[in-house]
Amino acid sequence: MLTPFAYRGGELCCDGVPLRGIAERYGTPTFVYSAAGLLERYGAYDDAFGALPHLVCYAVKANGNLGVLRVLAEAGAGFDIVSAGELYRVLAAGGDARKTVFSGVGKTADEMRYALERGIHSFNCESEGELETLSAVAADLGASAKIALRVNPDIDAQTHPKISTGLRDNKFGIDIAEVEDVYDRAARLPGLSVEGVSCHIGSLIMEPAPLMQAADSLIALTVRLQKRGLPIRTIDFGGGLGIAYRAGETTPTIAEFVAQIRDRARDLGLTAMVEPGRSVAGECGALIARVVGRKRNRGKEFVVLDAAMNDLLRPTLYEAHHEIVPLIEKDRASVVADVVGPVCETGDYLARSRSIGAVEPGECVALLTCGAYGFVMSSNYNARPRAAEVLVENGRAALVRRRETFEDLIRGESRG
Repeated sequence: MLTPFAYRGGELCCDGVPLRGIAERYGTPTFVYSAAGLLERYGAYDDAFGALPHLVCYAVKANGNLGVLRVLAEAGAGFDIVSAGELYRVLAAGGDARKTVFSGVGKTADEMRYALERGIHSFNCESEGELETLSAVAADLGASAKIALRVNPDIDAQTHPKISTGLRDNKFGIDIAEVEDVYDRAARLPGLSVEGVSCHIGSLIMEPAPLMQAADSLIALTVRLQKRGLPIRTIDFGGGLGIAYRAGETTPTIAEFVAQIRDRARDLGLTAMVEPGRSVAGECGALIARVVGRKRNRGKEFVVLDAAMNDLLRPTLYEAHHEIVPLIEKDRASVVADVVGPVCETGDYLARSRSIGAVEPGECVALLTCGAYGFVMSSNYNARPRAAEVLVENGRAALVRRRETFEDLIRGESRG
């Protein structure tokens, strides 16, 4: 698989384009994305299914930049959304509502109406209350809403507790022990067309065993539903495949993961669906930041960047690891330091007790593997304008989101 970020001639580049030039032109902090990397990873999913009918729906929540979505839409991707706003983004980027699946545990009636009016492919429904609301909205529109029920199989994804979604203690899905009766009731509701089954047990899953256990449960359920006379046409295995955040870390490949899904689903006569996000976008992004200063407190070393937890929340929220490397490769001493930002929180750190190259004030570094759950989780905390976003495509770096200004910080506000 292509490594989008690599040193060439002593400079860290994205698909051959030096990040130093991007930092000089667009400032810091700035997220940089590789179009070639996105296409390769989406293509790996699409190709691995072979002749089996399938739909690869990129999870927009991972990275919803219009440039990223446009690249994937032009490649034929479908999309997985969890809000009407994400559908708006998909459409603005040229995506097809007919290849878009609406997931999420808290869809409102207005969101359902918006999606139905734009011809969405289907809804992954998560409760009987949601089914009743969707039925009423669809009937009012004179529409038929294609649905799958999201099953909660009570399977431990063996991932961080905050991104585990397939246990009974999690808010997602319908208990697999109760879902068959819910299917029967859904089939009797007006405005609904019961056509699919769905499951998603979590994110950043590093071993395929839990995913395959969930897949087997989903397939067994599908067979039982078909025997009950329900016209199941799609089986949605979700996403969640992990990626390597640490140097030297290994994970299952996309091809290996899909091959196991394909082999299980080949005799079902159904369209297989997957909803990858992180495994498409994660390795295709980096965050460029500038060193503001260095300081010591009683022997503790700090490297202070102009990027902070408001730009990249994952280290604070998930104790996540991102490799941090200088843009210029050269012989230099190393230092063990906390890499922190300017936000007024002790929790504002990007790495703790990390051995890194001894960068000096004014130098730039890159935080790698920031293409997923990076900018999308950023905020204006401490009244900090959000970062710029740049897409590298065909050897050219293009600004796909300008850096926010102070005026943007108060847009829509008034003094009353």
